[in-house]
Amino acid sequence: MLKMDEETLLKEAKEINLEKLHQAIKQNGVMSGLMQMLLLKVSAHITEQLGMAPGGEFREAFKEASKVPFCKFHLGDRPIPVTFKRAIAALSFWQKVKLAWGLCSLSDPISEDDVEKCKQKDLLEQMMAEMIGEFPDLHRTIVSERDIYLTYMLKQAARKTELPRVSETEPRKSVPSIVVGVVGMGHVPGIEKNWNTDLNIQEIMSVPPPSTLNRIITFTAKVTFIGLVGYGCFCVGKRTVQLILSVPATQYCLQRLHEMGVWIF
Repeated sequence: MLKMDEETLLKEAKEINLEKLHQAIKQNGVMSGLMQMLLLKVSAHITEQLGMAPGGEFREAFKEASKVPFCKFHLGDRPIPVTFKRAIAALSFWQKVKLAWGLCSLSDPISEDDVEKCKQKDLLEQMMAEMIGEFPDLHRTIVSERDIYLTYMLKQAARKTELPRVSETEPRKSVPSIVVGVVGMGHVPGIEKNWNTDLNIQEIMSVPPPSTLNRIITFTAKVTFIGLVGYGCFCVGKRTVQLILSVPATQYCLQRLHEMGVWIF
């Protein structure tokens, strides 16, 4: 993703097909896979409106880091599948429906002025507050937990680097690490809040088991999909057989077989 240009990202976001959907569901589960496709649709909408794909600052940081000798580049965010699964598990059924509907119906125009307004701290805090009020569990899993994870990874990267010793008797020496962290604006307050806190990321890395409702939905979706595929094959097969039987050559062959006493059931 970091090596892709804007045009390639837009093309990938637009080309949402059954193969991509099946792959997303296979990797992340039904609900998480569907949500991933919906977010990809939103990303395509934003890219079309602004002429640039989201995450440009991260791609630019990757390019600049590759120019610095001996620079180590770390992806410090929590893995997407973990975030998706925890976010979906935290939502109730109706919240999932409401969120999916909101993402599907997103078609409002977005201008560069709107983006600039979002950079204002007061407006950003207001948007976060609205998100907390409407989807508190979603905010916790997508924002607050990732604040903790990002803080933990930044603190790990900022640890002093120990210099190699010439001999065992030589005292240990270390030098401060030089770290440049590139994060979304919405995560800055959380990182500042958690910086001086002892963090444990084990809890926020665990994926809760699917609920009974989720298993029912998954089973229903699979049965529906198999049923639709089977019905489609039946319709196509029936139509094909009718088409073959309507061909004069086929009718002639059947007539000859009938005259020869060969019965076809």
